[in-house]
Amino acid sequence: MKKKLIQDTKSHFIQTFQNDAQYIFLSPGRINIIGEHVDYNDGFVLPAAINKYICFAVSKSGSSKCTVIAKDLDEKHEFDLNDTLQPIDKMWANYILGVLHQLKERTNNLEGFNIVFSSSIPMGAGLSSSAALECGFGYAMRKLFHLDLSKEDIALIGQKSEHTFVGVNCGIMDQFASVFGKKNKVIKLDCTTLEYEYHKADFKNHSLLLLDSKVKHTHLTSGYNTRREEVEQGFSILKQQFPHIKSFRDCTEAMVLETRELLGEVHFKRCFFVVKEIQRVLDAVNALENSNFKKLGELMCETHEGLSKEYEVSCEELDFLVDAVKNEKSVLGSRMMGGGFGGCSINLVEKGSEKEIIKTVSEKYKEAFGIDLQSYKVKISKGTSLYKK
Repeated sequence: MKKKLIQDTKSHFIQTFQNDAQYIFLSPGRINIIGEHVDYNDGFVLPAAINKYICFAVSKSGSSKCTVIAKDLDEKHEFDLNDTLQPIDKMWANYILGVLHQLKERTNNLEGFNIVFSSSIPMGAGLSSSAALECGFGYAMRKLFHLDLSKEDIALIGQKSEHTFVGVNCGIMDQFASVFGKKNKVIKLDCTTLEYEYHKADFKNHSLLLLDSKVKHTHLTSGYNTRREEVEQGFSILKQQFPHIKSFRDCTEAMVLETRELLGEVHFKRCFFVVKEIQRVLDAVNALENSNFKKLGELMCETHEGLSKEYEVSCEELDFLVDAVKNEKSVLGSRMMGGGFGGCSINLVEKGSEKEIIKTVSEKYKEAFGIDLQSYKVKISKGTSLYKK
């Protein structure tokens, strides 16, 4: 599948520009094993890059003209490098323009370029195709124009692009995982300091199965931004009660429970989820290091319960997918993944049971919602990289 993606992208580039691409890059999507909605709440997250990619074929254009082609959408965006860059009505182009805008502020070394990109990351499934797009483009620009950018720079530029040109106030996790991913490793990332460490993710007799609800409810962006406001307000109330705390990491469940009345029910639920989820990440790291997959599965189930009932970012379809596998012996854990309101559930399952699980859940899901379920078996892969031809 990877080879076909690369070949198709290269061929489209040659067909369009009558020339071979100078470089090919692969930028992966990501999963998050656990640690949802804590990346912007001073927590730890546990993401990993996966073997689904955006492939970029890139070359200098020989002028100040820039052409970016989204092969899968059959769309292109052309502009002059000297133009003032602003968000446009093609959402996919804004991820790229936002990155380029920052690069133009940092350097005068840029020239015009031609890019074709194509993806095996399912759009809207919560696997962070947007971060793969930003970081892959950042990598391409670094190589093409010899820019002095670290991996961390590229991740931060990608995040800022999303804030400024897309309007989603996202945390750093997606971009970081896309850039820093390693094969068979998860990254325990401190979203406050960007300190990180790798932990083994050898699932042995288990595998990761994603079940894609195929829905994306429109209130993702507004719901996401609202949750950020709610936890910020909740934290300021907690800080008044406990002046020594600097972040949610310093909070305990007991503190949140003690402040329940002052917080009010909504702020209480949001804060309670965050404090528990930060601890669950630490517990999950221990479980992985000890190959305790039963414990990891239990933690995943607890996270879903919290996201659904306390943080309230799930939806009927995702809850259905998690409930549908609850009593399956071969499923150790299941939860919704990503921003919420649609996308995938991530399931830790026994190897060899995937087909049966997909068949059973697909039938139930079709009956309940009239939607054809999509499924993806994923492996943990390395981060954004230059493809050696």
